[in-house]
Amino acid sequence: MNHEEIACTGFFRARPAAEDAPETISCLDAFQAEGPLQWVGGNLLEAVYNIPYALTHPGKWLDWVIWTGNDFDKLSLMRFVYYGGSVEFFFAVMLILLVVTVLGFAFNGFMWGCVRVLEGIANGVGRLFAWAGLIMVLQQILVIFMQRIFAVADISIGFGSIFTKSVSWWSEELKLYNALVVCLCVSYTFVQGGHVRVDLIYSAVSGRAKRAIDMFGSIVFMMPAAVLIWMYSWYFLWRHLITPKPSASQALERYEMQARAVRWNVETIGFSPQGFDAYFLFKVLLCAFTALVFLQAIAFFYRSYLERKEGPESYGKYLDRDSLGAGEEAYEGTH
Repeated sequence: MNHEEIACTGFFRARPAAEDAPETISCLDAFQAEGPLQWVGGNLLEAVYNIPYALTHPGKWLDWVIWTGNDFDKLSLMRFVYYGGSVEFFFAVMLILLVVTVLGFAFNGFMWGCVRVLEGIANGVGRLFAWAGLIMVLQQILVIFMQRIFAVADISIGFGSIFTKSVSWWSEELKLYNALVVCLCVSYTFVQGGHVRVDLIYSAVSGRAKRAIDMFGSIVFMMPAAVLIWMYSWYFLWRHLITPKPSASQALERYEMQARAVRWNVETIGFSPQGFDAYFLFKVLLCAFTALVFLQAIAFFYRSYLERKEGPESYGKYLDRDSLGAGEEAYEGTH
């Protein structure tokens, strides 16, 4: 039945109708069906309702965190999976971003605060997980010594509770440390100016033009790319954690119908019989990667806007970059 032929009752949610009454939809759903602009505006308006509702009813989507295997846990898990890649979640994030951005345009000090927080998150996460590179090197040395010199088949670590795995497991696990560096240090490297750049036009334009290009790139390239990767990585992750396997094309009602049958089915398949078997962690890291890139896109847009508005004296304001000592910054010479 066409939405134009269905009566609307209620604004955000259709009022329950009697069994013999005709089908109804919410007036907001009817408004969204009128065209693309109405669809965008309606979803932003619906986010005004969805955000407070989600925050005041956390049990509906977070009960599964303390897993007991009951029907409520299963239902909340399926809701969490659905909403993580849903239109509702996208517009909730967009509404928060729009509100924060408007406040930042009105109060530049507030926007600088957002820049410092977001870049602080990038630097904090990156500086912590950059140590995974050192662990990777030390573990590689250990594997070589234990395998080539002592000719052992297993390596055990731990105090009290011993963790024992084969040498091939420890060898394959090195890829996890590499993934930690790549995924969780990406925005940190961006803040530090460490990504390789090929400046064909950018280097020849003025400072204000550079900031305009940076703003454009943040909105047109970084944010859409992060959203697109998130949509793929979110379902890619959960399809290797639970069964029945979720699908991006399923409606919420379909997820709720499958809740009774849902169970954990964590991927533990390795490339070799005794090799590393926690490859689901790479899917988790992919989601973390996209979240960090999206947050860094926001920070970069805000910084570029403020530097363009306030002029050369604000270039690099509050920028926390590492130093190699004697005033030499770590990012110099990386472009």
